[in-house]
Amino acid sequence: MPASVIVLVVVVVLLLFTMLLVVLSRYRRCPSDKVLVIYGKVGTNSDGSTRSAKCIHGGAAFIWPVIQSYQYLDLTPMSINVDLTNALSHQNIRVDVPSRFTVGISVEPGVMQNAAERLLGLRLAEIQELAKDIIFGQLRLVIATMDIEEINTDRDKFLEAVSHNVETELKKIGLRLINVNLTDITDESGYIEALGKEAAAKAINDAKKSVAEKNRDGSIGEAYALKDQRISVAESNARAIDGENESKAQIAMSVAALREKEAEAQRRAIAAEKISAAKALEEAYAAEQSAEKARADREFATKQADIITAAKIEKERKELEAEAEAEQKRRKAKGEADAIYATMEAQARGVQEILAKQAEGFSKIVEAANGDTQAAVQLMIADKIEELTRIQVEAIKNLHIDKITVWDTMGGGNGGEGSTTANFLSNIMKAVPPLSETMKMAGIKMPEYLGKEIETPVVQTEDAAVEGPATSDAE
Repeated sequence: MPASVIVLVVVVVLLLFTMLLVVLSRYRRCPSDKVLVIYGKVGTNSDGSTRSAKCIHGGAAFIWPVIQSYQYLDLTPMSINVDLTNALSHQNIRVDVPSRFTVGISVEPGVMQNAAERLLGLRLAEIQELAKDIIFGQLRLVIATMDIEEINTDRDKFLEAVSHNVETELKKIGLRLINVNLTDITDESGYIEALGKEAAAKAINDAKKSVAEKNRDGSIGEAYALKDQRISVAESNARAIDGENESKAQIAMSVAALREKEAEAQRRAIAAEKISAAKALEEAYAAEQSAEKARADREFATKQADIITAAKIEKERKELEAEAEAEQKRRKAKGEADAIYATMEAQARGVQEILAKQAEGFSKIVEAANGDTQAAVQLMIADKIEELTRIQVEAIKNLHIDKITVWDTMGGGNGGEGSTTANFLSNIMKAVPPLSETMKMAGIKMPEYLGKEIETPVVQTEDAAVEGPATSDAE
């Protein structure tokens, strides 16, 4: 084989090997933690405009020599410490919001293109400073639209607003927000600290209120359990209970006074803090005044709840005292009723004794009459004859003759015998039954030495015979 052919073959082989080495050296694989950015002549967009770069995350691509070149964007997350101070809130109160943001280059197609156009060639420190400036601006903007209470209590809402605003701006330079951590939020006027103290004081007051309610329930239950026992206790124990109730009332009043003084001291402390804060920051006076008003309303509600609780305790205490007093009155009334019953029982026994003695006397009278009950009755009536006579005399004793007017319509008396007035008086005397009639009605015959019994004439009328004493027409 001629030498020239051999040389030609060697040259061709060398050229092919060189071309293979060149091809292999220009074929680049993209690691998973980087973005391969190919720039140069990389083609056109869908609208016909020239593309500035081609971004590849994962996979590999061939880099044409001369017309194309490449670089890598590191996807390692960057932690940025953002110590925001004197940020003006919606209430014109300046707050300090120290925070830490974690950002990184985005792998979204459109955002990754922004990173290739704006971050390619920048060092990591330069990218961090650029992101830090964006975060500062958006963080101030979010704080300016929120109140202190929202920032302090509703952290989720605050973080959501910060994440949304910051990530929207970071996407414009090809970055994405990975995480946000807020270490603490403070303000130079001490407003947030005062809110914390207020919340702690409210929690303590609520706990005290709950303890007082539980103690009250326990005391009420104990009082109900001891009520049956107290009912059977004597009057001395009732006086002891009254003293115990007075002591409890004094203790309750002392505790209420202590709570009132504590609430007053707390209110003065909070008021002093707010006054000093208002003097230190005059530009936030209007917001402070509104916060003070809201705080005063909450304190008023707390005090009102304490007063209502104390009133309920006092009401139940008075109910227990009223029950004890009512029980004492019932015992007293029962004692009086027992005394009345004993008196009436003694009277009944006296009457029974009298009747028994009378029955014994009657029995002796019947025995004296040899068992003749009719004779015994006559003896008893004879014993009362003097009193019967006195009663007959009493019938006309108080008769005033000067007050009686008699009209004589017939021009005279009975056949001209006597005057009308005399006949009237005679008839009045006849109206009183004689003693003999009384004795006769009792079944007793009057002895003759007391007078003879007058026979009662029989008066005949046209209709029937009527037995009785003769009367004059003047009657």
